[in-house]
Amino acid sequence: MNRILFSEPFRAGLESQYVAEALQGMNWQGDGPFTQRATDWLTTYTGAPHALLTTSCTHALELASILLDLGPGDEVIVPSFTFTSTATAVAIRGATPVFVDIEPETQNIDPQKAAAAVTDRTKAIYLVHYAGVAADVAALRAIADAHGLALVEDNAHSLGAYLDGQHLGTFGELATQSWHGTKNVACGEGGALLINNDAMVERAEIVREKGTNRSVFLRGAVDKYTWVDQGSSYLPSDILAALLMAQFDSFERIQDLRHGVWDRYRSDLTGWAAEQGATLMSVPEGRQHPAHMFYLLMPRAEDQGGLIAHLKERDIVATFHYQPLDAAPAGQALGRTPEPCTVTADTAARLVRLPLHAGLTEQDLDRVVTGVTEYRTRA
Repeated sequence: MNRILFSEPFRAGLESQYVAEALQGMNWQGDGPFTQRATDWLTTYTGAPHALLTTSCTHALELASILLDLGPGDEVIVPSFTFTSTATAVAIRGATPVFVDIEPETQNIDPQKAAAAVTDRTKAIYLVHYAGVAADVAALRAIADAHGLALVEDNAHSLGAYLDGQHLGTFGELATQSWHGTKNVACGEGGALLINNDAMVERAEIVREKGTNRSVFLRGAVDKYTWVDQGSSYLPSDILAALLMAQFDSFERIQDLRHGVWDRYRSDLTGWAAEQGATLMSVPEGRQHPAHMFYLLMPRAEDQGGLIAHLKERDIVATFHYQPLDAAPAGQALGRTPEPCTVTADTAARLVRLPLHAGLTEQDLDRVVTGVTEYRTRA
């Protein structure tokens, strides 16, 4: 009996062809032809006016923090329930991540908690669209506008996600994407910065190109390029962009398969969840999710470990998710927490993610559903 993995990248069938083309083209460095193709696809698909491929979503977040000129004394409001990169991109600049709690319905940052955390040192709000389900962008945008703050979307889960017909990642001044191996489309490691503020584009290119104006030079606008700003090397190889482009060209197929898995879980586990006191992931009206993950909230903390162990015995890999950043050693040393993040702590202790990837077969799904429904919560 095969082991059912929690996640695995989908082999679309074009990867070897595109990578071979990139290798033959001998333009292996960044900003080659496949980088341009992938960038064009991304802006067309999301509707973002500008995009820059990066070596990771973490680097895209760091790039955003440089563009906002974050530094010592500055504060950025972030959810405690997120991956470390959301906060480390702030802390690496010497600024302070301010951890706030989440809403229990969507696991997204709570706008009321964010509003209460604003001080005269606050420069931005970094929101996360958890599981690709939109945060309350309107409320967060209103807070940002009222206090002159930037809004940055950590959109790592959300390629193919919409709020009222608008793609996520196009609401803030900046947004970040991830092409990590666990994401819907992947090139192993990679990311992108979506830029929705035209005034930031030229500097973003400079920061991404090691602080030089090389991009301007390549367009023929200057006869030499030189060091003009701070920056780092955030450009992915064109070989990685070729791998990514193969995934983009198969995106609709990937999404159809993933939504089939998500829908199966939702339909087949509803009765069990009601009987056992578990809560299934749901999507509020007006929000279109990308089937990035499917999670359950177990009725008590011991059932999180109980269900994960129960499935492991059946060669099915399920897993927990983020641990509260406000309680982490680095979070306590580098951040600030105005109020206890009680919802985050409760969610982290009870949430279980089920296997979800485009390679799951109907037989695999039968096993996962059977495995879950055989579990009895520890009343």
